[in-house]
Parts: sequence; C-alpha cells; structure tokens
Amino acid sequence: MDMLKIAIPNKGRLSEKIYDLLNCAGLVFPSKDERTLQVTTKDKKYSIIFVRTQDIPMFVENGIADIGFTGFDILTELKSDVDKIMDLDFGYCEMVVAVKEEDSYKVSQDLPQNLKVATSFPNIAKEYFQKLGKNPKIIEVSGATEITPRLGLADVVVDITSSGTTLKSNKLRIIDKILESTAVVISNKNLNAEKQEKTQIILRALKSVIDARQKKYLMAHVPKSSLDEIRSFLPGLSSPTIMTLAGDDEHVVMHVVVDADKVFDSIDKLKKLGGQGILIMTVDQMVR
Repeated sequence: MDMLKIAIPNKGRLSEKIYDLLNCAGLVFPSKDERTLQVTTKDKKYSIIFVRTQDIPMFVENGIADIGFTGFDILTELKSDVDKIMDLDFGYCEMVVAVKEEDSYKVSQDLPQNLKVATSFPNIAKEYFQKLGKNPKIIEVSGATEITPRLGLADVVVDITSSGTTLKSNKLRIIDKILESTAVVISNKNLNAEKQEKTQIILRALKSVIDARQKKYLMAHVPKSSLDEIRSFLPGLSSPTIMTLAGDDEHVVMHVVVDADKVFDSIDKLKKLGGQGILIMTVDQMVR
C-alpha cells in the first residue's frame, strides 16, 4: 500500500487553515508544534510533510510529495511542471505594482523605460514589464519589499497584498494589479493509480467541508398549512425533509439545509408563519 505524501506550509495562517481543513475532512493527524516536520495518520495511508510554502511546488514536481498546498502566486512564479487540481476559498491576495505616493505615475505604462523593480517574484515581474515594452532591472528581495523605494533601491515594487494596509503605511500607491491568488492544491503528474484514487478521495472530502461551511442545518416545527409558502424561501438542497409529529396532526417537523447568509431572514419568516422550536446547527461535511 502506497502512502500518499502531502506537503503543506510549515508555518503561518495558511498552514493552520490547511491543517484544520484536512482534519475536518477526516484525515485525523496527531497534534503538532513548530518543530514538527512530518505526521502520519494511524492507518499509515496519508502523511503530511511541513515545508516552506515556496518549496512545495518543487517537492511535488520531484515526487518528494505527491500533492501539495501552496499559493497560486508562487505556482505562477516558479512555473513548476505540476497539475493544479483544486482552487481553495482562502489565502486570497493580489499581486500589485506600487510606486511612491508622490510619484506622478498613474498606470504602469507611464513608468520610465529603464526602471528598477524590487520584488520577491522576479519571473512574474520581468515578464509583466517586458510585455509593456519596459527594460526592468529586477532586484530580488526576500522580504521588506515595501521599504525599498524609500531607500532608493527601487523605483517600483511588485508585491502581494491582501488589504493594501502595509503598502499604505509605507506611503506607496498601487497603480496596477498583475494577478489574483488563493491557496491551491497541486499534484505530481506521475501518480500511480492507487495514489490518484487517494487524491480524488481527498479532493471530494475537502470540497464537502468547504461546501458545508457555507451552509447551516435548520430544524423547526411548522404548521402544515404553511408548508407551500415555506418551501418558496427554504428549498434546501432539493426540498425540505418533512416528518410527522406524534399526537399532532396540524404541525410537522421540517429539516432543511440552507445558505448560512440566509439563516437570519429565514428564522424571521418562519416565526411569522408559525414556526416553533427552531434549531440551527453547523454542518461538518456535505457530500452531494
């Protein structure tokens, strides 16, 4: 039996979210700390390797890991020969071009022909400016990119941001967006049949958790006479599940899965239609 090796970031918020997602999907791993390098499920079917986010595409491409979780920005920068098999709904950021607040440049086309660009993404930055007909001098930095224009090291920066706060605090102004990025799942291109099957099982489990986080399970006692009206705003996945109440011919028990952002309004409407004993519960997984 081949163990499926999964590479995830070794630290940071992205690491915690991915580890939690895998556990919620049913892959229960032992507890870990910052020094943990590898953990394995009790059945020895799955193993997690903790490495730098930037190194995950290389680990997957070379077969050290079978699948991995990284950022789309990193995957684009490295141009690794792997398959992107799933987009996740977290880790969102934008890669932007920013200049000093007092600079007159409005868009990237306004920048000088020969310019100095500080970035942690040299390949993306070089390709971007060359497409604009510029001749950039790429200054690769591993951190603190935002401070380089004030130090005279660069004219502009190409960096990732989720809110723009750090750029603003360093008196930089965004003039263009290069790409949007979220966390993604990638796979080695040469997995055997057994590992491909395990990968598909993981993807289905991950999707079931992600889908469930957008839903709530609602149960209520409602009058039979109100069912048609209730169905109009609480359709559920297909239609509500209706069950009889012992000794009560006028009410039924309704079970329904609803969008989380519609729960508040749904409760109000249910109450007005005679709904009672309303319970709202979280959904751990939802397999369609």
